[in-house]
Amino acid sequence: VQLQASGGGLVQAGGSLRLSCQVSGSIISINAMGWYRQAPGKQRELVAVITSSGSTNYADSVKGRFTISRDNAKNTMYLQMNSLKPEDTAVYYCNADVTAQAMGVMIVGKYWGQETLVTVSS
Repeated sequence: VQLQASGGGLVQAGGSLRLSCQVSGSIISINAMGWYRQAPGKQRELVAVITSSGSTNYADSVKGRFTISRDNAKNTMYLQMNSLKPEDTAVYYCNADVTAQAMGVMIVGKYWGQETLVTVSS
């Protein structure tokens, strides 16, 4: 199972970015998915989470500005980030709870995508 994150970049305060995270491999099902971020000198924090049925939850710091969504047909999750602030600058990671098949065995695991950097200039 692999998670491929993309969409980070440099944007001015007030701007928008959309992150994507595609899951690939011998997937049976994808359960909860989420976005995390880690700013310099800070611990990694959960930004947003979405269940397989589409229920969502957000960190207070991003409520009303960020929207998490998923396209189950494409095994892809998105994070639409609007009204970005300099304090949103961080390395962002995607995460998914995946049930997969390997050598005839069902495996349930939590997988991480590679980092994607979001930089918001003031």
